[in-house]
Amino acid sequence: MGVLLEPFVYILAELIGIYFYVIFFEVVLHWLAYFGVANMNNRFMQTLMRVLEKLTQPVYDKIRSKVPPISGLDFSPFILLLFLMFLERLLLRVSQLLVG
Repeated sequence: MGVLLEPFVYILAELIGIYFYVIFFEVVLHWLAYFGVANMNNRFMQTLMRVLEKLTQPVYDKIRSKVPPISGLDFSPFILLLFLMFLERLLLRVSQLLVG
């Protein structure tokens, strides 16, 4: 039974890893825009940021409802990244246990 579940656990862990990089990329783009390195008047950048925000903002909002920004600093991406790292590790460990 465990051998049948192992590929699904592995795929779920990979999807979590991809979402991790989406969040990381969005944070870096926000920093680049804030420091004036990235031109946010560029249509491509605007579209890219809109897509990334649609993928991340619903989760950030849930985290912000529990942990509001402190002194103007939003820790929701950091909290989400930590949670995703934990969850991915857990799933990979479960996958190893399923295989034996």
